[in-house]
Amino acid sequence: MARTYAIRESGGFWGFVSFLTSAAIVLAAVALVAIFAFLAEVNRPGPSVRGLDINIDHGSSVSAIGEALQQRGQIRNTMIFRIAAQWAYARGRGLQAGEYAIPAHASVRQIVQMMADGRAVQHAVTIPEGLTTRAAMEVIAASPFLTGDLPEAPAEGSILPETYQVQRGMTRAALVQKMRDARDAALAEAWAHRADNLPISTPEEAVILASIVERETGVATERPRVAAVFINRLRQHMALQSDPTIIYGVCKRYPTRCKNGRLVDERTGQPRVIRQSEIDMDTGYNTYRIQGLPPTPIANPGLAAIQAVLNPPQTDDLYFVADGTGGHVFAATVEEHNANVARWRVIERQRLAQEAANNRRR
Repeated sequence: MARTYAIRESGGFWGFVSFLTSAAIVLAAVALVAIFAFLAEVNRPGPSVRGLDINIDHGSSVSAIGEALQQRGQIRNTMIFRIAAQWAYARGRGLQAGEYAIPAHASVRQIVQMMADGRAVQHAVTIPEGLTTRAAMEVIAASPFLTGDLPEAPAEGSILPETYQVQRGMTRAALVQKMRDARDAALAEAWAHRADNLPISTPEEAVILASIVERETGVATERPRVAAVFINRLRQHMALQSDPTIIYGVCKRYPTRCKNGRLVDERTGQPRVIRQSEIDMDTGYNTYRIQGLPPTPIANPGLAAIQAVLNPPQTDDLYFVADGTGGHVFAATVEEHNANVARWRVIERQRLAQEAANNRRR
C-alpha cells in the first residue's frame, strides 16, 4: 500500500517572529561591532608625531575643522571626527573657537573634548600697577593676541592692573571691559571691609588716594606705611604734598616735558628733578597747591594699594622721602624730614648726573 506523507507548511506568525528576532540579533551584532570599531578609532593615538598649534575661527563648521585637521595630519578620517564632535563627546556644546595646542599623537576623542571644553591657549597681557590709562591702552594696542580697534579710553583709575589671560582673537574692547569689571568688583570688596573713621568718604576717593600711594612707591611692603602718612595728613588737614601729583599735572599740561611718566629736559630729553616753578604751578592736581585730594586718580592703582588706603596701619608718620635704594625713609617731625630730604637731594643729583653720562657714552 502506498504511504501518504503530510507536508506541514512552515511560516505563519511564529515564523515571522523568528525572522525578526534573528534580524535583530544580526543588527545588534553589527551595531556592537560598529560601536567597538568607532570607539577603537576615536581613542586610537593620532597619526601626527608632532604637536600642532591651530586657530579655529568663529563660525567654523565641524566639517571644516575636521578637514583642516586631516590636511595637517592630526586625524585620519573626517567622518569619524564629525560623528565624535556632533554626537559622541561634545555633548551638544559644539566646538569653540580659539587657538589650540594639539599634542603629538592626540586621539580624536582628546581633540574633540579639548575644543568642546574651550581649552584654548592662553596668552598673558600684563598691565603693571601704577600705569596711567593712556599707557595701559598702549599695552593693549600693541598686543598681537588681541583683535579689533581700541575702544574709547576709560577714565583714569577705572581699570585694575594685573596680568590677564586672554585667548587669541579676544577683542580689545572686551579686555578693557573685563579690566573695568575687575576693578569695580575689587573696589566693592575692599570698600566693604574698610576701617572705621577714615578721612575719605567714597570709593572714588579711595581710588584717588590709592593711585597716589601706587605712584609714590614701587616697594610692595611700603604701601601700607605710605598710605598711613597720607591718611594722617588728611586727618590733620595738611596738604598731601605728593610729588607724583605735580608730575601728573605737568604732564597733562605740558606733554613735551615728560617721557614715560618722568620729567625730562625739553632740549636734551634727559631725566631731571622737579623745578621750583612746577612745585608752585597750580595744575589742579598739584597737592602742594591744593588742599585734600586731586580731582581724579593719577594712575590705575592695584588692589594692594586700595587695601592699604582702606586699612592703613596706626603710625605717627607725616613725612617720607626716597632713601636712594628704591625705598623710603619716614619721619614724624619736620626736622627729621628736612634732614632726610637733604640726603636725598644729594643722591638724586648724583644719580641724574650718572644717567646723563651713561647716555652720552651711548
